[in-house]
Amino acid sequence: MTSNQQASSSPAASQKRHAFSWFTDANYLSTGPSFVTKFIRTQLKTLPEPKSDFTGKTVIVTGGNSGLGREAARYFARLGAAKVILACRDTAKGEVARADIEVSTRSSRPPSAAGVRLAVEVWQVDMSSGSSVRDFCARVERELPRLDSLVLNAGVAIGAFVECEGGWESSIAINVIGTFLMAVLCLPIMRRTVAQHNVAPTIAVVASDAHVFASFAERKRQGPIFDAFKSATDMNEDRYNVTKLLDVLVARELAARLGPDSPVIVNSLNPGLCQSELFRHCPFPLSALLRLGLMILGRKTEVGARTLMAAASAGRETHGKYMDSCELADESAFARSDEGRAAGVRVFDELMDIMEGFAPGARENLKASTTTSVATAPASTAQASS
Repeated sequence: MTSNQQASSSPAASQKRHAFSWFTDANYLSTGPSFVTKFIRTQLKTLPEPKSDFTGKTVIVTGGNSGLGREAARYFARLGAAKVILACRDTAKGEVARADIEVSTRSSRPPSAAGVRLAVEVWQVDMSSGSSVRDFCARVERELPRLDSLVLNAGVAIGAFVECEGGWESSIAINVIGTFLMAVLCLPIMRRTVAQHNVAPTIAVVASDAHVFASFAERKRQGPIFDAFKSATDMNEDRYNVTKLLDVLVARELAARLGPDSPVIVNSLNPGLCQSELFRHCPFPLSALLRLGLMILGRKTEVGARTLMAAASAGRETHGKYMDSCELADESAFARSDEGRAAGVRVFDELMDIMEGFAPGARENLKASTTTSVATAPASTAQASS
């Protein structure tokens, strides 16, 4: 947020904010020192190289044309997957990534995949558009016989208010609404995959340890929380942190709604600070600080992608849980608190209302018996809930 913008979502919002305001925020001051120590230690940790067998499996990676998504897709291909779908907005970049992945993995697939032909495909989707996500999921229903892993990696960190379909600010639209709409609409095909192949499909949501610093003042407002995400005057430097907190809360609540015995495993993860393009839209001087941090402590994208693979190949012990550096970890103190759990329920319910606006009947996908997605229905003219 620039110095001449003001947030209006809390009593303190009348104070002017700047790019480094979060360094002096009470939430940071109470968390920061211990976090920094842990952060440096985990950034320097050696992460295990993925070894799981994905022979014959089908996976989707959002944001698969670059960065962590591209490297995760490469790992899936290398570990024997039959079909790897790069879900991205820019199909030209996707095709470049596809060719690169195919060439680099041609001679490195496991013996178990000797008779499995690899197909890396580029499918267009705009994660900021609920209707685009719905149409993408309808294609998934029509064209894929199975879906074993859904890695919800697409995300942005933008300091300015950019309005997207439905009126929501872009990072909320992409990091939260589009992400979980895809998760919910893909549940039926993943349940069919369980029934037909006796496997445990996974939905891995790429969150961030930035969620620790989320003040999340929007939760204190009267009325729907998501209404604050339609207001340019409510835009502030906490927004990215908030989207990542919502990723953690909603992933946990989705797992709870599906139940402890759900055949589909849902988890969230922190990839750590990685040398990706995530922060390319951040304003100066924050962008300069982040570039310096990336140079000193940033993980290479291949290493960061190992965290995505750990979550995508994890077992039931991770259902509804948060992972950091390929291991189970605690969420923030707020996320673990009673207030945080209540906020997760509230946010999830609001989000389901929004999903219904894009894909009427989406709630039905939460039922264990649902094996046909509402995404296959004709496109609705209904507008997303306000």
